[in-house]
Amino acid sequence: MRACGNGVEFAVKIVAGAGRDCIVGLWNGALKVAVSAPAEGGRANAALIRLLAQALHRRQQDVRIVSGQTRPLKRVAIWGLTEQKLRATLK
Repeated sequence: MRACGNGVEFAVKIVAGAGRDCIVGLWNGALKVAVSAPAEGGRANAALIRLLAQALHRRQQDVRIVSGQTRPLKRVAIWGLTEQKLRATLK
């Protein structure tokens, strides 16, 4: 996790096709997130953005996948959020 501009960037491990959308916890230094959407046509990425925005009280426009759009391990940036606030919210 690192600060980037007016936000924070961190690694996310996504599990698509899960039974429900939820933040699972940490996995090898990345935030593990499960989404029920399949990994087809960007649907899992859209579900990831919706879930993170809702959980972190941000707008969907404030959440962006920086890299790994087609891979389970991604880098996500969230604008308008500090590293301290992110850690506190996820606890």
